[in-house]
Amino acid sequence: MSESSIKEESSDRFDYWWNIRGEAVEPPNERRGGQSGVELVELEGQALYCKRQQGHLYRSLRYPLGRPTVLREVQVIPAFRQLEIPVPDIHFSGARYRDGKWQGVLITQALSGYVNLGEWYAADRPRDQVVDDQVLRQLAANLARLHRSRWQHGCLYPKHVFVKAGATEVSVALLDLEKSRRRITSLAAARHDLRQLHRHWGQIPFNQWEILINHYLTLVPDRRRQAICSDGLSSTGG
Repeated sequence: MSESSIKEESSDRFDYWWNIRGEAVEPPNERRGGQSGVELVELEGQALYCKRQQGHLYRSLRYPLGRPTVLREVQVIPAFRQLEIPVPDIHFSGARYRDGKWQGVLITQALSGYVNLGEWYAADRPRDQVVDDQVLRQLAANLARLHRSRWQHGCLYPKHVFVKAGATEVSVALLDLEKSRRRITSLAAARHDLRQLHRHWGQIPFNQWEILINHYLTLVPDRRRQAICSDGLSSTGG
């Protein structure tokens, strides 16, 4: 296949996903003159999430003029998977510069059987503290591995933590990784994410936060544990 036909095929695929429409998952995020939105698309029996962006950029030393944040997310997903952190599978991704603005698309497969952490605790069912504890242990382990490698999620809200509980095991996945990046130190990554999750804990019972943070503190070095406790994120100190 010639280079021109490859580009044409790629352009056709981008156009297809750029123009497809589904059910809006949440209101579009608008910032700095750009827009990013996510829709749920049902296609041939598959549930897919379509993240569509225009002028929604991140900037770095390498890209001072900016690039679509979906391109950063495409790089982060395999890095998280290498750390054995469940993340969505990429179905399609692409970006182009058109009419003076960047456009970006990321299509991921929906995580079947998962609900976000807020929905998990809001569910109208008898609470099983053993299962809840397994969920929090798994989340703590995922975050400890993430931070040990100096990765920061960057947008760690309960709605971006997804939970699935089976008969014998639980799985905790992380979503919406477009703000994820490496930090200079593990402590910087940990402080940002844990402070953010603490602020947005919302209606989840606060004793569950204490269980989560204490599980996390058993998995990190003393120096990081002391710094996190000094931030007031744990009332018991692990």
